[in-house]
Amino acid sequence: MHDVKRPTRLSMALLVPAMLLAGCVSQSDYDALQAQNAQLQQQLNAAREQLGASRAQANRLGGAILYTVNSDLAFAPGSWELTSRGAELIGDFARKLGPTQQQKLVVTGFTDNAPIGPALARIGVTSNQILSERRARAVMEYMISQGVRPEMVTARGMGEQNPVGPNTTAAGRAQNRRVEISAM
Repeated sequence: MHDVKRPTRLSMALLVPAMLLAGCVSQSDYDALQAQNAQLQQQLNAAREQLGASRAQANRLGGAILYTVNSDLAFAPGSWELTSRGAELIGDFARKLGPTQQQKLVVTGFTDNAPIGPALARIGVTSNQILSERRARAVMEYMISQGVRPEMVTARGMGEQNPVGPNTTAAGRAQNRRVEISAM
């Protein structure tokens, strides 16, 4: 007579491979998750190292140029008033720097060598030197409004001095229209 409570050899033969197969799938899933976790840990560590390097660089300002903004991004053509994009760029930088600022900064404005137009001349901007000074001052004042200590920042204009690109091409002139923020 066959006992219903006792598993038969056939049912055991079917049950054991199914249990083993289920165990392999779970191990495979586990291994995949472990690999994914290891990869995410590496990415997290790399991001932490990069952040640490950025903080270290910000703490070692030592005369190196900190930040350069192309004037075409920061100002409308023929203007020294910050655009919304310029305010965003300078504001983001100032808010990051302000709480930890330990060194004095110089905001330096530069222009290309294109002559000043009649619209600027009518409002008293008669040279690239004056335009670069007003742009540097606008950036400095905005940085102060965003948390940079006023006694720790100055502004100066260099006009068309110290070009970084050739003034003979549109791309070169665009490179020369810039504002640099550096440590003193």
